[in-house]
Amino acid sequence: MPSTIAARLIAAGITLPKVAAPAGNYVPTVRSGSTLYVSGQIPFWEGRAQFVGIAGGTLSLAEAREAARVVGLNIVAQVNAALEGDLDRVVQCLKLGGFVRSAPGFTEQAQVLNGASDLMVEIFGERGTHTRAAIGVSDLPRGVVVEIDAIFEIAG
Repeated sequence: MPSTIAARLIAAGITLPKVAAPAGNYVPTVRSGSTLYVSGQIPFWEGRAQFVGIAGGTLSLAEAREAARVVGLNIVAQVNAALEGDLDRVVQCLKLGGFVRSAPGFTEQAQVLNGASDLMVEIFGERGTHTRAAIGVSDLPRGVVVEIDAIFEIAG
């Protein structure tokens, strides 16, 4: 019988991507006591960066928001790997920190990050609610539109 979170993923038709290897001298997650830190993730899917562009420029708000959802899936995949497939050990998503590659005058960074925030609540329910920062920047790795890191409280 699948765990509660695994059953929720199946019911929602959500498939987690394969975890991406780090692109530099860092690790994807670090655990300190009951806190799990997840390194910044980008919209990387099927071996390549997706959603290359600028929110409010070459990409619409809807496209940038979808990119944030993809990043959220990558975050959950990293958490799943760190917890050896037991997402029910997530006590709380504590914080998401997001960077949005933005055109001058674009002020909807919070709306972009809702793509990832809504996903956390969809997957974890009340345990997916979190604090957050959404910051506009001029450039991001590989030219993607969004990068997000995360902090989770975990059990066991």
